[in-house]
Amino acid sequence: MAENVGTLHGPFGPAPARWLALCLASTAATGAALLLPAALGRTLDLLLAHDPATRWVLYCAALVLLIALLDACETVLGGTVDARTTAWLRRRLTAHVLAVGPRAAARFGPGDLVARLVGNAAQAGTAPTSRAALFSALAGPVGGLVTLALIDPWLAAVWLAGAPVLALLLRAFARDTRECVTRYQEAQGRIAAALSEAVGGHRTIAAAGTADRETARILRPLPELSSAGHRMWRVQGRAAGQSVAVAPLLQLGVVAVAGVLLARHRLTVGEVLAASRYAVLATGVGALVGQLASLARARAAAGRLTEVLAEPAAVHGERRLPSGPGRLELRGVTARRGGRAVLDGVDLVVPGGTTLAVVGRSGAGKSLLAALAGRLADPDAGEVLLDGVPLRELTRDELRRAIGHAFERPALLGGTLAQEIGLGLTSPSPARIREAARAAHADDFVSRLPAGYATRCADAPRSGGESQRLGLARAFAHGGRLLVLDDALSSLDTVTEARITESLVGAGTDGTRLLIAHRASTAARADAVAWLDAGRIRAVGPHEELWRMPGYRAVFAGGEGA
Repeated sequence: MAENVGTLHGPFGPAPARWLALCLASTAATGAALLLPAALGRTLDLLLAHDPATRWVLYCAALVLLIALLDACETVLGGTVDARTTAWLRRRLTAHVLAVGPRAAARFGPGDLVARLVGNAAQAGTAPTSRAALFSALAGPVGGLVTLALIDPWLAAVWLAGAPVLALLLRAFARDTRECVTRYQEAQGRIAAALSEAVGGHRTIAAAGTADRETARILRPLPELSSAGHRMWRVQGRAAGQSVAVAPLLQLGVVAVAGVLLARHRLTVGEVLAASRYAVLATGVGALVGQLASLARARAAAGRLTEVLAEPAAVHGERRLPSGPGRLELRGVTARRGGRAVLDGVDLVVPGGTTLAVVGRSGAGKSLLAALAGRLADPDAGEVLLDGVPLRELTRDELRRAIGHAFERPALLGGTLAQEIGLGLTSPSPARIREAARAAHADDFVSRLPAGYATRCADAPRSGGESQRLGLARAFAHGGRLLVLDDALSSLDTVTEARITESLVGAGTDGTRLLIAHRASTAARADAVAWLDAGRIRAVGPHEELWRMPGYRAVFAGGEGA
């Protein structure tokens, strides 16, 4: 996948018109550079012959000015193409990561995903420009060789004698550069992943006094990063040094043969001057080395982006839900993580309009079951149905309208509190936002803020429990047939949890609720409890009946069950 950067955005990038203009400007600049030695040679011959040379002097000046203008155009167009390609790649990668969902973060890690999105996308975004520049860099030597042959075939023959050596040098350089650039970018990704983990756990690190240890852990890949970086520069330096050793020999050979031809009156002085300049162009592997290095970095970065894009996104169907009470059913559901069956052949039915609490020890698979119920993940085997329709067959909009979620750590994404509560809704009314906040017992602390619901999240100091209440308010505002609460009450005090649970299961409550519970009092208020043990449903029934089982009581011993 990393072998073809064009698989990400096509060979011309997402801005083909600008890329074509860049290629034309680069080609025109190379053409002007190839015309200049011939014009200089002709001017010199006229001056030596004491003939009028004003017109050719003007030609040379015009070519120099044209080359400068075309170089400026290349710079502007190259920057524009790079920026547009990078932006396109970032939009595509971001959209795909969000479409894949939690599986993307589980496989790559948030820090590594950010490194790919920021650094690797910028490097991969230079691929169209590097490709255009490489074409221009190749056109110089090819054009130089052709013009040497036009001046005299012997000049081209001298250059061709050393061409295989240059080709081997460039091939080895491209191979070695790709290898060390890939290692360098992978080490960068590991550092970013470790840093993201440390930032997320900064309070734990501060409380444990392990900042130095965490710093060492984050920077552990640094020697590998340094080694790959030094090797990258050594490879480039060696290639440049070798080309500097070979290229002057070829240039001297061309000039020597040109001198012999001059002595035999087969060339003029101006043609010798032109041949010396064309020899420099023909052996201009320095530009090739730089462009090959840029393209190698872009290809390696594109490979890292392609790894993320290869992760399949969820596929949605075309069906809509019939009218129904929100009956949830899991049929033979098996879900694996890391090669282990976290859920193994789970069969479960939640009647419409009821509340089911799911309890179990840590690691029993409760959160994964909640994710499957709302199709935040797909099972490896089996089926999840809502009112008789498999979730896989629903359209995306129908699925998200029908199922609401609340989580242990709700993501508050930076808008105002009203916007965060109404996230995913189209123009929710202030009354609906406030009603949902009251149901989640969040209205009191929001109303005390100077700007109330217009307060931005970043300006609203809040506890973990208050953040959970905002997440619950979002779920209540969403509504839907099924509400999935994944440990969404864990940070609440006992009194608030009891009030919210009572509102969830009270008379007149619409929809079905699937509640991941970690307190016996919460399970007791549900219509039924599903006891999950080691990935299987051990028992389903009212809390009072299950409480007679010692194993079930042990789930809550010492506050367990979360």
